[in-house]
Amino acid sequence: MGKNKKEQLVFTTLTCACMVFGMSIYNVLLLKGFTSSVWFDVIIGFVPAFIVGLLLDIFVVGKLSKSVVTKIVKQGDPLIKKILFMSFFMVSGMVLLMSLYGAIMNVGISPELPSAYVKGVSFNFIAALPLQLLIVGPIVRLIFTKIYSEERSLSPAQN
Repeated sequence: MGKNKKEQLVFTTLTCACMVFGMSIYNVLLLKGFTSSVWFDVIIGFVPAFIVGLLLDIFVVGKLSKSVVTKIVKQGDPLIKKILFMSFFMVSGMVLLMSLYGAIMNVGISPELPSAYVKGVSFNFIAALPLQLLIVGPIVRLIFTKIYSEERSLSPAQN
């Protein structure tokens, strides 16, 4: 979403931040349960996970997903088709890569890494797809549309 590079970066950053935050809460709860340190653990882990996630989104997963989606979705197809395919491929790619990041952060490069990674991918995909489709995607599109429709209506170039 976005009509230019700046808008695309804003949309990507908002989406990534919301997804990393939501998935951080989910993963901390899975690993540690409801403890008094849940929010502390989420906040401490958020910044590095967000940086890794944003870089992977911009430079790897976003590019691959857009490439695949442009091959699947045709010019006249409904917008919802593009949104659903893009969401599916973005979530799939990000789950594969960010689960590796999470597994390394939790068990390090150790014999437990492969099993932690496989477990992480399965648990994360189950949560990430509905989070993206039902919560983050609609909320970020609403916020983004509100910000940029107001900005465009105030722009002197548009009047």
